[in-house]
Amino acid sequence: MLAGELYYDGDKEILEGLARAKELCEEYNRTPRTATETRRAIIKKLLGKTGENFNIESNVWFDYGCNTEIGENFYCNHDCVFLDCAKITFGDNVFIAPQCGFYTAGHPLEAKLRAKGYEFAKPITVGSNVWFGGGVKVMPGVTIGDGAVIGGGSVVASNIPPNCVAVGNPARVVKKIEQ
Repeated sequence: MLAGELYYDGDKEILEGLARAKELCEEYNRTPRTATETRRAIIKKLLGKTGENFNIESNVWFDYGCNTEIGENFYCNHDCVFLDCAKITFGDNVFIAPQCGFYTAGHPLEAKLRAKGYEFAKPITVGSNVWFGGGVKVMPGVTIGDGAVIGGGSVVASNIPPNCVAVGNPARVVKKIEQ
């Protein structure tokens, strides 16, 4: 799965990883926002790596959690989804608006393989100082450079260079950000 090769989604180890992550997500999502230390401990148990300063609002869903790494000053607003069948890596100072999705999972074009439960996954890499507007969807294999801003509702299907604004479906660079 992590190698980007076809894998069977009914594999026992895969199903166990999914179950573990979903249980932790359910626990996190029903824990009151004021129970800061409990919520923090759940996220640290769930994710592969975290910075010291982060805030993730409920509801949030991870497929595995262990394949997601977040940097310092990470903020994720409500109702976000991380299909982390491959690595999802975020740099420092990343801000994610509500209802965003980061999808490393994909399915074969051949219907027979899809019907048999085969999938593939490609990593997503997000640099530092990146801001995602509401409802952004990031597709498998995408890299987003430092300082990028992704406009609300965009579908990011290809790499986005550093220090630019990208919007649309598919997301396209519309402006360079002068530093």
